[in-house]
Amino acid sequence: MAYNNYNNNNQRGNNQGDEFAGVMYEFGRYNFKSSWITDGADEDLVKFAEQAGAYMAKNNLTTSKIRSIYGEVKRIQMGEYEREKASFFLLRPKVAYALGREDRGKRNGLMMFKLIFDAAADKVSDGKTFKHFAQLMEAILAYHKANNGK
Repeated sequence: MAYNNYNNNNQRGNNQGDEFAGVMYEFGRYNFKSSWITDGADEDLVKFAEQAGAYMAKNNLTTSKIRSIYGEVKRIQMGEYEREKASFFLLRPKVAYALGREDRGKRNGLMMFKLIFDAAADKVSDGKTFKHFAQLMEAILAYHKANNGK
């Protein structure tokens, strides 16, 4: 699973492992469903997006920290996924880089975004699943903003 490398890398000092464990616990509570990417949205996606967006807003995620990632998702969505596949694959390292630059103690919101991004991105396989992925990201960011995310 995508989280294993991240978790192993963050076991060094400064309670980084504890920080990650807390965010993983919250992520688990929200019940992410891979069917939202493979099959499309349902009522549970909206509940998930609301919880995740609120958590991210409350835990220091700012729009500016993810603007380039979301902008790239929208650009890919406007084009054809098959032609933009490489750009999509390169978003995961961008998210990891953004998290790596984040100050300790202010990472939980971005960490949650990365967990969701990775779990959802793992299920993208074609234009249809990418469209569902983009819808999930948009719903989360909408609730992030609705909860006074800056």
